[in-house]
Amino acid sequence: MLPKGILFDFDGVVVDSAESHNSAWASAFKELFATDIAPFPKNYAGKSPMVIAEYFCSIIGKEAQTENLFFLKDKHLDLYFKTPNLLPGVHECTTFFSEKNIPYGIASNATKQFLKNSVQKLNLNFTTIFGLQDYEKPKPAPEAYIKLAKALGFKKNDFKDIWVFEDSLTGTTAAKLAGMIPIGISSQYSDKDLRKAGSLLVFPTLLEAYHYLKNAKSNHSER
Repeated sequence: MLPKGILFDFDGVVVDSAESHNSAWASAFKELFATDIAPFPKNYAGKSPMVIAEYFCSIIGKEAQTENLFFLKDKHLDLYFKTPNLLPGVHECTTFFSEKNIPYGIASNATKQFLKNSVQKLNLNFTTIFGLQDYEKPKPAPEAYIKLAKALGFKKNDFKDIWVFEDSLTGTTAAKLAGMIPIGISSQYSDKDLRKAGSLLVFPTLLEAYHYLKNAKSNHSER
């Protein structure tokens, strides 16, 4: 059956933004410390940028500069904005959900300005967008998805019928803790890893998820 609502993570689900983020981290790190940044660790995918900044600073023993790197990276991400690559199935999904009157939106650990820039540049049909600055506790805490669901008009007893598209273990945990249904997108992690983290279903991209949902029977009702 069709879910009542659909919540999207952004990086790795809607877009491939690795180049955009990695470039901003590298240039900000170089400006701040006059040295090259370490390779991005895969197990940090989906984590808060502040946590990532702390990791990079810790490698060179500069933990006290974590906030400086975080804010400078955010500045570089905006100043030298690189449009991320759109992943398959996004337009198909948003068109389908609009036709079925299924509310949907984005909740990401990425910064709000990056999300807005990306949605605008790629001409995406997302009007409800939550980014890092909107939360007290980013993913893996459930706040991001609870906040988005409520903004879309859902009550707590609706959460069990809401799908959350996630590519990271961090985000999958957040969706699970929110009492929602994590649906894996295997752009970062394997089917096995995502299911182990709590994903009910796993798809290579949103395009396969769209085809699956197109054949599902609707259980969506007006709230």
